[in-house]
Amino acid sequence: MNNKIEIILKDITTLNVDAIINSANSSLMRGSGLCGAIFRSAGKELDEECSRYSKLKVGEVILTEGYNLPSKKIIHTVAPKYYLEEDDREEKLKNCYKNIIKIAELNNFKSIAIPCIGMGLYKWPLEIGAKIAVDTILGFINTTNIEKIYFVCGTIEQQEIYNKYLEENK
Repeated sequence: MNNKIEIILKDITTLNVDAIINSANSSLMRGSGLCGAIFRSAGKELDEECSRYSKLKVGEVILTEGYNLPSKKIIHTVAPKYYLEEDDREEKLKNCYKNIIKIAELNNFKSIAIPCIGMGLYKWPLEIGAKIAVDTILGFINTTNIEKIYFVCGTIEQQEIYNKYLEENK
């Protein structure tokens, strides 16, 4: 069951997968942190494509080209801000992951790479965000046609926490 999921410590912008996920801001503009790195690596064409879209609501996803990235596509999603949205914020974060899986399946993606969504500027505590991520993705693992789902961590601490929750579900 869990051989479809791998937790890695890498730069998501270097991965050759069908799609990487960008934890985006609602205006789909070049941000800071990981979002900024994805936009820088993809190139100005990504800025141009994203400027044509209207604002994204929390939990929604949109698909763009990968441009200069090794990944073919980018799935952008907007996480709830932990420090602002107290009402059903966990459900809103789950919806990010559910919608990522849905759009990946609709596009017949076989491999996707998901960063620690919302755990940077949006201040999700690592333990809570990682548990939601792992639990939600595991809820789809037996029914999805996606062959490989990478959780891409930026720190060893993140990788250890994700591994802990994955091991608990074996």
